[in-house]
Amino acid sequence: MRIAIITNAGISSRFNDGIPESEKKLKAIYSEDESGKDTLFYHMVAKCNYADRIVVVGGYKYDDYKNYIDEVLPSDIKEKIDLVYNEHYEDLASGYSLYMGLCKAFEYSDIEDILFVEGDLDIDKESMNTVIKTKGTVLTTSPEPIYANKAVVLYRDGSDNYKYAFNSSHGLLKIDDPFSVILNSGQCWKFNKIDILKEANQRFYDEAKDGTNLIIIQNYLDNLSEEPKIINLTRWTNCNTRDDYKNIKKFWENEE
Repeated sequence: MRIAIITNAGISSRFNDGIPESEKKLKAIYSEDESGKDTLFYHMVAKCNYADRIVVVGGYKYDDYKNYIDEVLPSDIKEKIDLVYNEHYEDLASGYSLYMGLCKAFEYSDIEDILFVEGDLDIDKESMNTVIKTKGTVLTTSPEPIYANKAVVLYRDGSDNYKYAFNSSHGLLKIDDPFSVILNSGQCWKFNKIDILKEANQRFYDEAKDGTNLIIIQNYLDNLSEEPKIINLTRWTNCNTRDDYKNIKKFWENEE
């Protein structure tokens, strides 16, 4: 059993900045195309169609999300989807969406691996296929410059352990550890040690359920005995604004 998790519960605040309330959209399913297929979600879920099950976590405008899945997605993808509602999408951070997605994934048995990707990203097909095909635990990096107000930093500390750093307030970033390398995280991961992942998820709920998804991932890495694989993504775009969406749409046109 191979499982993919996509989280899209957030309120899309920067994407809807300055937009009248009646015209605000869920970023993942925003489209300027009549077919509704030119969306972040459609392109990402198509890349995750290798999986036996696709767990999708929603929250903001959840009914719109559900209707989109029912009305737009091809039947071969739709039948794989488990849609999960995060009722804490406004008062808890990104970690709770991943926690809920993992809880749903753990209902299945004989899990080979679990891929997790944040739903506001667009990643080129070849890079996604490399992540999917690579055996073991996979961490990804982005080719974009590291800006403290938006990047998630992946670094290797003085003990050769991989760690993450992020300022959820989008301000300056401070790393107290000595490090041998610093990278821009690609926000896409694959986990193959399911028992360790279950423990990491439970520890998050018990100790830090108001934190980001990086806490679950760090819990997992801290107990991993094998070396994770690092995949450098060729093209990676974090969609924060409608201008970002328009740029991503140009990439889709070139890929077709």
